[in-house]
This record gives sequence, C-alpha cells and structure tokens, in this order.
Amino acid sequence: MPTQLPPVPSKLKSLDVIADLLDSKFRIPGTDIRFGADFLIGLVPYAGDLMSFGLSGGLVVMMAKNGASGMVIIKMLWNILIDTVIGSIPIIGDLFDLHYKANRRNFDLLREHYDEGKHTGSALPVIILVVVLLLAMFVLLLWLVWKVASWSWGVIF
Repeated sequence: MPTQLPPVPSKLKSLDVIADLLDSKFRIPGTDIRFGADFLIGLVPYAGDLMSFGLSGGLVVMMAKNGASGMVIIKMLWNILIDTVIGSIPIIGDLFDLHYKANRRNFDLLREHYDEGKHTGSALPVIILVVVLLLAMFVLLLWLVWKVASWSWGVIF
C-alpha cells in the first residue's frame, strides 16, 4: 500500500497547483497517461521548448524563494536540463515529455526538503546562482536552436 504523504504546506500549495498544471492536469481518456500545459506547449517545435524551459525555470526560482537548499536547486536544474534537451528532439521528445514530468519531480524534491525538516528560509544566494545558470542554459539552448535551424535551412534550400 502506498505511503500517504502529509498534506502540502499552505505556503507550497500554489507551487503544487502550478506543477500540476504544467505536468499532470489532464488525462488521455481511457488511459492513466497524464499530461499538462508543458506537453502541449512543447508540441510547437523549438519555440514551445524554449517557452516550457522558461516556465520551468520560473517555477524553480519560485521554489528557491520558498527555501529550497542549494543541492535541491541543483537537482531541479538537472531535471529541467534533461527535460529541455531530450524534449527538444522532435517526436521522441514529445513522447519523453509525457513520462518525465520535470516540474512535478521538482515539486516533489521541494516537498521532500520540507518533510525532512531541512527548510531554512530564504535562499537569496541560490536564487542569484539559479538565475545565472538558467540564463546560461537559455543562451545555450538558443544557440542550439539557431544551429539546428541553420542546418535545416541549408538542407531544405
């Protein structure tokens, strides 16, 4: 029998709602497969992946503001990196997005952090680091999209 988790602290409810909306709000009828706005946005090639990356990054910043430790933030960024890199591969990435659910994983990491009693308040230095890392990842992703688009343009024309 699965272990019942304690209720989500009221301070984290909005983050739980956002993670649910992005990753598991909807269900494919007749199946147990759940998806969210992140999957739908990701169906738009490249631009959707950039937008999903931005939404996931914003959620991590909000989680850092709610006291996630540096190690939890690093794990969250890793989840976003995996989701963004693999998710940007046409078709395979869309199927991957149905399963991986980086935002839900990140909320679960934050919740474990709270449940273990390691919450220590604000993490301003981590927030600054997160913003810098997200910007660097965003620039790298833009460069990658530019290279793929340039290559595709050369092949087509």
